[in-house]
Amino acid sequence: MSQAQQPSRRTVLAAAVAAAVTGTAAPAAVAAPAAAAGTPGRAQPRPIDYRAWTTYADWRSGTAEGTRAVSGRRPGVVIGAPAGRTDYTDPHTGTTATWEYATWTSPVHRLTTPATEAVASWNAHTPDGTWLQAELQGTYSDGTGTPWYVMGRWAAGDQDIKRTSVDGQTDGRSSVWTDTFAVDDASTGLRLASYRLRLTLYRRPGTRLTPTVWRLGAMGSDIPDRFTVPASTPGLAQELAVPRYSQEIHKGQYPEYDNGGEAWCSPTSSQMIIEYWGGRLTPEQLSWVDPSYADPQVDHAARSTYDHQYQGCGNWPFNAAYAATFEGIQGVVTRLASLTDLETLIAAGIPAITSQSFLKTELTGAGYGTSGHLMTVIGFTADGDVIANDPASPGDEAVRRVYLRREFENIWLRTKRYNASGKVVSGTGGVCYLYFPAHPTSHQRRALAAVGVH
Repeated sequence: MSQAQQPSRRTVLAAAVAAAVTGTAAPAAVAAPAAAAGTPGRAQPRPIDYRAWTTYADWRSGTAEGTRAVSGRRPGVVIGAPAGRTDYTDPHTGTTATWEYATWTSPVHRLTTPATEAVASWNAHTPDGTWLQAELQGTYSDGTGTPWYVMGRWAAGDQDIKRTSVDGQTDGRSSVWTDTFAVDDASTGLRLASYRLRLTLYRRPGTRLTPTVWRLGAMGSDIPDRFTVPASTPGLAQELAVPRYSQEIHKGQYPEYDNGGEAWCSPTSSQMIIEYWGGRLTPEQLSWVDPSYADPQVDHAARSTYDHQYQGCGNWPFNAAYAATFEGIQGVVTRLASLTDLETLIAAGIPAITSQSFLKTELTGAGYGTSGHLMTVIGFTADGDVIANDPASPGDEAVRRVYLRREFENIWLRTKRYNASGKVVSGTGGVCYLYFPAHPTSHQRRALAAVGVH
């Protein structure tokens, strides 16, 4: 889509589900092009390329300036001998501090599908006194290059720096919208043909502290503009026992984190799956939360995913990185191509967090409309309908919902939609967070590989 058509990432992906639309009927949907309306259930070409660096060989293959690869059960990259020192002025506190740093740059990855968008994500341990920056630099399909774009400045805590995306990054041909690299005008045919990623690891001078990064990757995609998607054929009846948490019971709590719980769909969804995989917060970690609040772990998740530039908790890679702060969990941001992909994951015991936007009239039983909302898909009924833990529910007991398959797959996978005013706006095109074990079973590895995650 053109930049003029694309609202800010803050508008599209606002986590709040506060204002339910009035029920205004959308204009008649534009007919799907013939190519998109193929045989229901037939596998479509996958316009998605996810690549990650995770193994000792991967970390050895990059260009290191002060970093070194570490082996073991969970290989990673750490600061060895720092490459230098630099001052960083935190834009959200005004505080300037000096940091030692080291860098690791990946080899060039040539995308199997030249992309209109790319989202980076990472898994890391950042002890107090450390943080990291992730960047992306690419080559366009015409052979020219992009600048180095900052895809996030991140730490698990918020005492050293304020976790942040960086606005205003553009070269006039592509831009970064919070956490998403996007070609400004895809109709020109310009695409991202290849990219490399760069990590900069920071620590307090004179210490032996270091971040450890276990996974660094990016999803590139070229999802065609579409108001509707082909219908898939149901193939699984299964439900996973995922904890249920409501964001709505946190209304008014800690408004400094995007006006409180009514906007916390992303961290609430993240916390559900983290606990499904056994992740638990200690009493010490939760000690800052008002003891009168139910489900204090949701408050903690909101604080731990908050992006101080975006001013919200819906930054996609920040949620995946938060999940991976729990021992034994990995997190990635990618796109899936169909509900069949979700069935493949559910069959292997892997739930998913999906991102979607819709009118109140477009999702039967939701009871609200939203410009951007995250929920957790935990299974499928015998009829193929989607079982979701929807955090936009009045209480924990109401979180489990069943949504009609055809409605759900369309609102999740489309890239174009009509808002309540009848204006054409964007959809997320199948974006999801996947959290899974650091050491998956063979069945889980096959399922992840089937959806392009290795």
